[in-house]
Amino acid sequence: MITPKKINAFTFLKLPSAWWAGVRCKTISEESCTVKVRHKWFNQNPFKSMYFATQAMAAELSTGALVMSFIQKSDARVSMLVARNEAVFTKKATGIITFTCNDGKAIQQAIDKTVATGEGQTVWMESHGVNQDGVEVSQFRFEWTVKKKS
Repeated sequence: MITPKKINAFTFLKLPSAWWAGVRCKTISEESCTVKVRHKWFNQNPFKSMYFATQAMAAELSTGALVMSFIQKSDARVSMLVARNEAVFTKKATGIITFTCNDGKAIQQAIDKTVATGEGQTVWMESHGVNQDGVEVSQFRFEWTVKKKS
């Protein structure tokens, strides 16, 4: 079973730029995944807020961890890839930013369908970043593609 500890070890080994930027998974369940990152000197932009790429790494991990979790549960060989992404920034990201994706059911259905049919599937997953005051600072959408390997 995928846990936040295992996801964070994965980022250290396979996504070191996310690890060093401070991206950490906090919770994962069947429905959602929460990832946090703290604004600090290392991940800031020239405007003294969090660099957009750091936000993108955290947002993508909140969606991708759900994809990995359901692939593992399917017990099938399934490839995963981000085909497209979109982002909207609404406020300067400072302090601790929490990214949450609540699209676990959507990716589970796509993985179940690709395992059953062998046909590739796509699903859009959203992650919302909020600051410590609960104010949304950014919103990301990722189009994930999943396909059963032959």
